Amino acid sequence: MSQGTTQGACLQKHKHTQRLFWVFFSLLGMGKGISVAFVALVMAVLAQVTSMILNKEAMSSGLNEYTLVVYSNALSTLILTPSSFIFHRLECPPLSFYIVFSFFLLGFIGTSAQLMGLAGLNYASATLNTTMLNLIPAFTFILALLFRMEKLNWRSSSSQAKSFGAVVSITGAFVVTFYKGPAVIHQRLSSDPLSGPFLFSPKSHWVLGGSLLAAEAFMSSLWIILQALILKKYPAVLILASFYCFFVTIQSALSSLILVKDPSAWSLKPDIGLFAVLYSAVVGTALRTSAVAWCLQRTGPVYVSMFKPLAVVVADVIDVIFLGQALHLGSLVGAAVIITGFYAVIWGKAREEKLHEDSGEGQWSESSSESTPLLQSAK
Repeated sequence: MSQGTTQGACLQKHKHTQRLFWVFFSLLGMGKGISVAFVALVMAVLAQVTSMILNKEAMSSGLNEYTLVVYSNALSTLILTPSSFIFHRLECPPLSFYIVFSFFLLGFIGTSAQLMGLAGLNYASATLNTTMLNLIPAFTFILALLFRMEKLNWRSSSSQAKSFGAVVSITGAFVVTFYKGPAVIHQRLSSDPLSGPFLFSPKSHWVLGGSLLAAEAFMSSLWIILQALILKKYPAVLILASFYCFFVTIQSALSSLILVKDPSAWSLKPDIGLFAVLYSAVVGTALRTSAVAWCLQRTGPVYVSMFKPLAVVVADVIDVIFLGQALHLGSLVGAAVIITGFYAVIWGKAREEKLHEDSGEGQWSESSSESTPLLQSAK
């Protein structure tokens, strides 16, 4: 059987897995006027921000960042491997050397991003971390243009809307971060250890931390692009996610053997450190990686990266509701700007898909023949 025939059969066979993912996220979105991909990516942002806060608290309590990466990805591998066999038991595509090497390269990029991100978080604040996430849409958009995954036509209203929305969303995220303004909701007095200054106050090594976080943003953009390219050749989402976590575990473990000198750093106690590892493995890695990969199949890398600025808004909401922090005018203004940019990108993407449908062209992903338009309401 030729390679083209094999890939065509693979694309047909994996449709029932896409249906299972679609049903799962549709139930979460209640199926009325909410894009399934939108709901999944919002969940991914929530998972990333909450995991970041827990990781910060755990590292401040003594958990080694390299140990955190190894343990969380090892546990994610144990979760995703049997899940991938269940979901893809009838349509497991053949693994070639090229595909396995692509998984390895994806793991290397992911390992580098995770280690640099946690190291930067250790030197800087969580606010600076979410700020640097705003660079990911810009990096991803540039890389997508370089890899010819996105077409930029200034005469097209869809391209204008996506470009305008990307700039506006990034601008809004920086407004949230750097413009404080008067307090709309005043700070509550709280004895919660998570509300202490270590989460959101600048540290003396913010330059080093900011540099590491900027490097993480670029590696994350490269990770999104490479993953999108792999999924066009190998559309089995959970198999990709399980191999990714497996290679991250191996690579981060080898790095930790060199960088971690204290053997006691590998011991976990029943405290915030153990909870952070479990939460990061299940929610921050396994669920988030699978959701992002599934959305990449349906929407493309630029749309997925546009949800990164939402992390700033989510962090502010967590501050106010759970940590008792004050809500300032800058947060409200920035959130409104981000929402405006989001709508512009979603409108541009929906118009682009409508033009593709009218012209008889395929969607972004060759394998997502059953994808739902981003702004389509349930009938």
